[in-house]
Amino acid sequence: MIVGIDLGTTHSLIGYYSPDGPRLIPNALGSVLTPSVVAIDDQKRLLVGEAARDKLAIEPACGAGTFKRFMGTDRQILIGNQAYRAEELSAMVLRALVTDAEAHLGTPIKEAVISVPAYFSDAQRKATRAAGELAGLKVERLINEPTAAALAYGLQEKKDEATFLVFDLGGGTFDVSILEVFDGVMQVHATCGDNHLGGEDFLQALLEDVCSQWNLRLQDLPASLRAQLASRVERAKRQLSLSASATIEMKIEGRDLTWNIDEPHFAKIVDPLIQRLRQPIERALRDARLDPQQLDEIVLVGGASRMPLVSRLVARMLGRLPLRHINPDEAVAVGAAVAAGMKARDERLEEVVLTDVSPYTLGVATARLESTGRQAGGYFAPLIERNSTVPVSRVERFWPLTDMQTELRLEVYQGESPMVANNIRLGQLLLKLPPRPVQENPVDVRFTYDVNGVLQVEVSVISTGERHELFLEQNPGTLSQTEIAARFAALSAIKTHPREDLANIALMARAERLYAEHLGDARRYVQDLLARYLEVLESQNLQMIARARQQLISALDEFEGSNH
Repeated sequence: MIVGIDLGTTHSLIGYYSPDGPRLIPNALGSVLTPSVVAIDDQKRLLVGEAARDKLAIEPACGAGTFKRFMGTDRQILIGNQAYRAEELSAMVLRALVTDAEAHLGTPIKEAVISVPAYFSDAQRKATRAAGELAGLKVERLINEPTAAALAYGLQEKKDEATFLVFDLGGGTFDVSILEVFDGVMQVHATCGDNHLGGEDFLQALLEDVCSQWNLRLQDLPASLRAQLASRVERAKRQLSLSASATIEMKIEGRDLTWNIDEPHFAKIVDPLIQRLRQPIERALRDARLDPQQLDEIVLVGGASRMPLVSRLVARMLGRLPLRHINPDEAVAVGAAVAAGMKARDERLEEVVLTDVSPYTLGVATARLESTGRQAGGYFAPLIERNSTVPVSRVERFWPLTDMQTELRLEVYQGESPMVANNIRLGQLLLKLPPRPVQENPVDVRFTYDVNGVLQVEVSVISTGERHELFLEQNPGTLSQTEIAARFAALSAIKTHPREDLANIALMARAERLYAEHLGDARRYVQDLLARYLEVLESQNLQMIARARQQLISALDEFEGSNH
């Protein structure tokens, strides 16, 4: 069994290709959306999802969220007194998803197709693969999120040639891809984006506006109060997608505070972010050599694309209304499930060739001789331009700078700047040269980039026929196979709650969060509800517990609705 997984910044989902088509799998709480949040509780047990998110609201130091943004870096995230990498935290989320899927399907799961933002770098893609391995999965394929969304919409089934743009604005990343379908091929022509632009940035802009109006400094608020404020502002942001205005009320430092927001004010606050959405759209169209009127369809995916401001921007820029009949939170996961079915060669799916592109330009550092005779280094010489269809191989000829030079250091970079100082260094290769005049001592440098994101660098010294190779499978900031094995053992030792307890644990965490958010009669009411529920749990009567759980859910829903 191969599953498809959308490993998101805010939420993650898992699905499979069933006899009735792609199906998403609910977690222990009955939701297909599992918050990408992890926490360690008082018994040193791991929590993932809703329970972790609510725990984080009252004890921010006990967990973490939005760690997808740090994939492919060596940043350490502290939970309690233990530091984790983003790959390890992502592996915890993946393991929770797989546990839910195994319980639902009744079969072990060892293989997966995992979606990644189209604009993820090589290091971020390798980190995602490492997260899968840490979760005990064989990652059969990484599929770009816009390509997965296109599969969800069934665009690969179009009989005629069609070109479409996928606009994917998630919780933490933004991608634009332009794809063409023809003769059983889904080809990516261009992809562009911003790995640090998403719904979380819109939330941060609103938080700063609230604090400005209330004469507060966000960073000076206690962590629990900051989390509570963020939760309420997030609800207000979502309400703006459904109504013309929203209001939040809070008591902070003895003051009763109110914040009102309507759409014109929201538009003013987030205008810098809206403007940042424009450039990737324009660049993708330019790289694909297309005008907006040449697009047959536009697809909006990602939870943050629900904001009316965003859909209006896309409609204005591209001159048509986008498709959005599939839940934007679920589209990528549905497409990943379709891709999993294709990987398993499900006979109900037509064979579709999925091509991809290199999201970044790859090249080497070079130096130039100025007219004064001075050597000026630090220039970037591209070999594989961004949006080249992969697999791809390119070769360029270079010469040493001076006569009789006996050593050449070849430094490999990724990026879009003409100067390597502003690009990302991927590795280097040192090679010996025979002492000869410059023009008699050329080297051919070949870059080969495959569908798994592995770059092979091959250098041939023309005068001697010697060949040297460098495989850039390991980027700075990513884990080696030895490190993955060691961390897999460490993660396997972390205690997890039995799945059958998760519904109760998540519900108690929610009640505890609401208690912490309120004062006076409101918190006493929540405390009474929680006490009655704990009393029923002590009975260990499963029927009574199930009935009491549903009653508590209804009571908390009503309480939360009337107090926000």
